[in-house]
Order: sequence, then structure tokens, then C-alpha cells
Amino acid sequence: MNKVNLSEKFSLINNYWDPKIVGELNNQYVKIAKLKGEFVWHHHEKEDELFMVIKGHLTIKLRDSNIELNEGEFYIIPRGVEHMPVAEDEVHVLMFEPQTTVNTGNADSDKTISNLEKI
Repeated sequence: MNKVNLSEKFSLINNYWDPKIVGELNNQYVKIAKLKGEFVWHHHEKEDELFMVIKGHLTIKLRDSNIELNEGEFYIIPRGVEHMPVAEDEVHVLMFEPQTTVNTGNADSDKTISNLEKI
């Protein structure tokens, strides 16, 4: 494994809501993505998700509250908790997730990515 420069990796991403794998550890993927707009309401039955904001501001809507994340902040969404990420402007995020995690969880959507690309 070589060191990873996140700025370089983010420069390779051209689409929103299209996570890319930048590393692996202990059956987890380290993913990055550019986000803009609203995602879909969903939850993950078996996996927790960690969202860390590298650039921008991310709102994670929960059914009973909103989590506001700024650069350098992260939040862990426990398995089973329904959520919807929202990015008013472009946001760069780093995610740690089990390799089995599908980005849209239980929701079938045109934003579902089944074959993740390593960059």
C-alpha cells in the first residue's frame, strides 16, 4: 500500500454520489466521494457508516433531527438508523464502511453503485 493523497484522489472523481475505494483495512473499505444535492432515505441493516467531511458542509438528515458536519468533523451512523445525506454545495467526504456496504442500503435507487472502482 502506498500513501494516499486525498487531494489527488478527489481530483479523479467527476460524478457526485459515486464512491471510490482508496484503501482497505480489516474487511473495511476506505472510500471517498463528492456529494451535491440530496441522496435517498435509506438505512443499513448490518453496517455502521462513518462520514468525515474533508471539504465543505454536509447535513445528514435523520427522521428526528439533523446532523451538521463541517470540515474535519465526522459522524457514525449506527446500523438500522434511517438517514439521508444532503449537500447544498459540493462536499468531499471520506467514509469507512464494511466491504459489504451498499451505498443506498435498503433503498433501490438510480444512485445505487454495485461495482465500486478503486482509484
